[in-house]
Amino acid sequence: MTDQRIHAPRQVAASDLSDLLLALESEFEVPGEFDEQTLQAAQQAVADLPEPDADDTDLPFFTIDPPGATDLDQAMYLERKGTGYLVHYAIADVPAFVRLGGLLDMVSRERGQTFYLPQRKITLYPPLISEDRGSLLPDVPRPAFHWRIALDADGALGEVQLTRSQIRSRAQLDYETAQRRLDSGEDNGQLQLLAEIGQARLVQERLRGGASLNLPDQEIVPEGGGYKLVSRTPLPLEEFNAQISLLTGIAAARLMLKAGTGILRTMPPPDPRDLKAFRQQTRLLGSPWPEDISYGEYLHTLDVSDPRQLVIMHRAASLFRGADYQVIAGQPESDLVQAALAAPYAHTTAPLRRLVDRFVLLTCHLLSTGQPLPDELDQALPLLPELMRTSSAAANKVARAAVDLLEAYTLQHRIGEQFQAIVLTAAQGAANGENGNGKPRPGQLQLVTEPVTGSFSGSAEAGTLVSVKLVEADPRTRRIHFETVPRG
Repeated sequence: MTDQRIHAPRQVAASDLSDLLLALESEFEVPGEFDEQTLQAAQQAVADLPEPDADDTDLPFFTIDPPGATDLDQAMYLERKGTGYLVHYAIADVPAFVRLGGLLDMVSRERGQTFYLPQRKITLYPPLISEDRGSLLPDVPRPAFHWRIALDADGALGEVQLTRSQIRSRAQLDYETAQRRLDSGEDNGQLQLLAEIGQARLVQERLRGGASLNLPDQEIVPEGGGYKLVSRTPLPLEEFNAQISLLTGIAAARLMLKAGTGILRTMPPPDPRDLKAFRQQTRLLGSPWPEDISYGEYLHTLDVSDPRQLVIMHRAASLFRGADYQVIAGQPESDLVQAALAAPYAHTTAPLRRLVDRFVLLTCHLLSTGQPLPDELDQALPLLPELMRTSSAAANKVARAAVDLLEAYTLQHRIGEQFQAIVLTAAQGAANGENGNGKPRPGQLQLVTEPVTGSFSGSAEAGTLVSVKLVEADPRTRRIHFETVPRG
């Protein structure tokens, strides 16, 4: 291996980086700005907002979101009830602003979801709704779907009630602030209850045979005139907060299944051959999965700060493929399970950011109050799976491209530098499994000290720790490539 093989393109400046990021929007055809007619429709929807059925502004709801978030979909208030708990979960009442068949409905169907890019977010609804009057911001009354979910002492799901109401959040917390308050004892009791309920729901999840993947987040953060990538392991309260959202989605699915109508988020179970291969990989990576504990219990033993165990977590995530949306139409319940959760489940808690949640909320409320589904809703449900597949594919592509661009931008000045990496998949030559065109197929690796994945050439087995040299990092092509370094 010689230095002549190193590819070192002209480095991209911070000003050029902004242009490259902006170009992603046209390359991937992400939605543009809202036109004047849509903005006016949002203003009219706010002016015509009906009075909610009930008033629950006396309950001290609070929110937990990333710092600076303005599209606040959920707020909670938690109580002890006898030996169990009562979860009050408020979800933004987006249907109150968006009439079925109206302009805002049609525009949101075209978008499908909010697109998150490093330089900006492209919202599902006009900002007047998504970041202001529809958002559960603190200290202002807001319309919401109020879920009351009873849990027993072990966190098992009990009675569920759903009403449309007016609520007023008392505090907007971010995860780090909330975790610090809990750890320091500054909490007023709500965060401790969240931790108790979250832990109980995690136990329920493992009893069902499900598993949560507590993978580090690869985040894009501003730095100077540009951006950088950081890897951040989610805090415990983030996992507990997620369990409240999952609980609500499970409650919504139960309600719709009982009525025989609605739309669920589904995922098939992993192939037995993939599970067998995964078990073998855990042995190769030094943390074997014991035969006498469940998949979910095993994942909770892993330490993602260990590079090899982090690779196991990523491999575990790849076991579950084929997530989709299915309209309930008389199928056996076993065909409608979200296998990673080991339960039927519906996307319910992010209506400001995801199209399908608006329809789930409206369906659940009508069912819970004994009202028939209007024709407009009945006719819309079968259209949602394809709308969500299309928008999710588009959002994932542009998000992945942005990460690839920033990974290359971050590493472009380190051509020739050596790194330690874990091999995700081995490289394959033309003789033993090419791309189908006679060319070698590069392997994939994860750097140990950087939140970066990339391709590589050279001999190394999956699951092994290797030394590699960076030979290409080009933000313009969004390509990163390494070569293995021969030992000693």
